Amino acid sequence: MKILVILICPLLVLKINLASGVIHSWTGLHTAATGIKDLPEFVGVNLFDDEVTGYFDSKNNQFEIRQDWVKKLGEKYVEDQTKSFRDFTWKFKENLKIIMIEFNQTGDQGVHTLQQMYGCQWDDEDGATDGYSQYGYDGEDFIKLDLKNTDWVAARPEAEIIKKKWNGGEAKYWKNYLEVQSVEWIKKYARSGKISLERKVPPQVSLLQTDSSSPVVCHATGFYPDKVNISWQKDGQDLHEDVDVGETLPNHDGTFQKRAELNMTSDVWKKNQFTCVVEHKSGDPIHMILTEEKIRTNSAGINVPGIVAGLVVAALVLIAVVVGFVMVVKRRSDYEKARPSPPASVCSDTGSDGSGTSAEPLVT
Repeated sequence: MKILVILICPLLVLKINLASGVIHSWTGLHTAATGIKDLPEFVGVNLFDDEVTGYFDSKNNQFEIRQDWVKKLGEKYVEDQTKSFRDFTWKFKENLKIIMIEFNQTGDQGVHTLQQMYGCQWDDEDGATDGYSQYGYDGEDFIKLDLKNTDWVAARPEAEIIKKKWNGGEAKYWKNYLEVQSVEWIKKYARSGKISLERKVPPQVSLLQTDSSSPVVCHATGFYPDKVNISWQKDGQDLHEDVDVGETLPNHDGTFQKRAELNMTSDVWKKNQFTCVVEHKSGDPIHMILTEEKIRTNSAGINVPGIVAGLVVAALVLIAVVVGFVMVVKRRSDYEKARPSPPASVCSDTGSDGSGTSAEPLVT
């Protein structure tokens, strides 16, 4: 079985301007599946600024708010989202059937999945916006929206039938949705979550090592917001070789974590001064000088907190069991201009029929 890989915030550059404007983002991850026992036929997860804000699955059939600040949007918001996701459930299941026919998979009892990732972003400093929408089938790219030319692009021959159905009115709807409606709503979400989103929580920094022959890991966790820079220095000078900086990952409590490995043997780093530097907008840079006394190890079975438990947001674990979202990795080269967070609710609460819900017309 393939594993879902969600790369919400891969860093494009090593150094980050921590004082720059904030790019707010919203992301929707939807999965319809068949052939998986005891798993909902449809699962939807919403994220705003990389925090899981809403969750829905076809078993519970009810939208659930996952951040307290989203409750400010009121009960009608929850009702509208529930209706929208119920529409999504039906539409995704119908599209999955259509695609299986195109692949000559009718009657196939195996596992098949249709996944969508779409969203929008807004820079609160210069007002720049961006949007995207694309689908994957069985872990491979299937079809995506060319927002500039307002049409759908088939990644596989079997997607041509969907492309023909969606080009025209469907493509125009999505262009308006991502460039106009979503921008207004993303601003509303930013206002609703202002207190939460503007909080600054400093990182907790530790030096970790599995055993004496393994790399030394500088691990920062518990910080908010997610912009952070972790680097290693040798005798006060930035060190780029023998350093492996990981991705920023979400913790279960809405904070973030990141790590940077120093691939250096102990006999080398003991002869020089190596320092891990963690820069975050919550305060002054943290300098952690590498010494044997400061290293925490799990070679004796010590449980190092924050490494494993915080790697995956709980609401995404269910989807992670399903299939690989390969297109998430590929998406950034096509669509991203600035901060890669595409990454609640859909960006707009008004559907194409003007009904006041956020359902997208997936089947036309």
